[in-house]
Amino acid sequence: MARPETIFVCASCGHVAAKWHGQCPGCEEWNSLAEERAPTRSAGRAAPPGRAGGTRRAAAAPIRLRDVQADSAPRLATGIDELDRLLGGGLVPGSLVLIGGSPGIGKSTLTTMALGLLQGAGRSTLYVSGEESAAQIRLRAERLEGGAAPGSLDVPVLAETDLDAVLTVLEAERPDICVIDSVQTLAAADLTGAAGTVGQVREVATRIMDVAKHSGTAVLLVGHVTKEGALAGPRVLEHLVDVVLQFEGERERTYRTLRALKNRFGSTNDVGVFEMRDGGLVEVLDASARFVAEATRAPGSVVLAAMEGSRPLLVEVQALVSPSELVPPRRVCNGIDRNRLALVLAVLARHAGVATGSADVFVNVVGGVRIDEPGADLAIALAVASAARGIAAGGAAKEPPAAFGEIGLTGELRSVAHHDRRAEEAAKFGLRQVISPESAPTLRDALRAVLAVEAPRRAA
Repeated sequence: MARPETIFVCASCGHVAAKWHGQCPGCEEWNSLAEERAPTRSAGRAAPPGRAGGTRRAAAAPIRLRDVQADSAPRLATGIDELDRLLGGGLVPGSLVLIGGSPGIGKSTLTTMALGLLQGAGRSTLYVSGEESAAQIRLRAERLEGGAAPGSLDVPVLAETDLDAVLTVLEAERPDICVIDSVQTLAAADLTGAAGTVGQVREVATRIMDVAKHSGTAVLLVGHVTKEGALAGPRVLEHLVDVVLQFEGERERTYRTLRALKNRFGSTNDVGVFEMRDGGLVEVLDASARFVAEATRAPGSVVLAAMEGSRPLLVEVQALVSPSELVPPRRVCNGIDRNRLALVLAVLARHAGVATGSADVFVNVVGGVRIDEPGADLAIALAVASAARGIAAGGAAKEPPAAFGEIGLTGELRSVAHHDRRAEEAAKFGLRQVISPESAPTLRDALRAVLAVEAPRRAA
């Protein structure tokens, strides 16, 4: 039977099918199969082991872990403390780091800053760009040269999209650190698919990894993201690299958060906060001070004592409740999960007497920060109740209250991790009133403490 001339490869998981399917049989994603030319077996390729004419490789001998020589090469400190902390102390020679984020959020700025600081520290660097010309990169480097990254104009640049040409330069130059912006723009000439397809991205990442491991070059791969904010390309790309960093935030806002989703050389429980300025990205070493200083005392405002990894962070949660002319009313949120908001609204209506069924509810985490932990439930509920009642949380106090805790479906408040560190962070910035499951066992108690009103009881 003749081999098929084309195959269909899933853009999400890399599953290969002989014919097109609306839903991928491997990961069950819809409309993710793309047609590619089937690979052909070269005439000189050996048959698989066990078949006629095949050759079997010599078996590798196992070795005890105590006899393995661990590499003690020092890490490459980028000079950006927030980035180095996320990486576990700096870049590991021979490692692959994947950085993803929305367009314009600051990926190229961060990588150019890192190269400029490393170049100024005497390290050899290389910037490979498949999206911008050398002149465009120079304009960004000029802006950073007089700001956060002196030495950016001394970084060697290669504007190229051919994978073989890039690998040739990498093997010849052997830089200490290389940035490839982006991995979806490189293409291997021996593959028929266009740049950015599943086959091309997988081949590009694999061959770059081989060169990096042999030469000891630390490689920063910049990756595109999908409309949902997830890293684009096959999932095998995330499994292949050593570190995955995700830029979060909105390009219209000044604050950015860099989160470690995967790290073979450090912790994934940390997050870095940056502020975009004219001279580049500036580290925000004390983000809580910025957010608390901007917090308002109007109805609908509550300070959330959140945990971003191992770091306590105070952010302002704002809510607006207004009569709706739509059926059903709108539920709009920014920085929190929409399903979590629906749960909080249901508990407020059932167990606290705060009904919002005929009103539009808008909830926003100020500063472009996204909070995914359940400890944000109480702050959201208090902000919504304050907005619905038209009463400022905390009464006549000069500072807003801080709150954290998970809300149960029966109206009780459940403890969350790092209670002491959250309370200490609130006290550090003068927030004397802290509402938590330890001080208010139920949502009704929390409303009574913050709004100084008794929630009406509802018959069961």
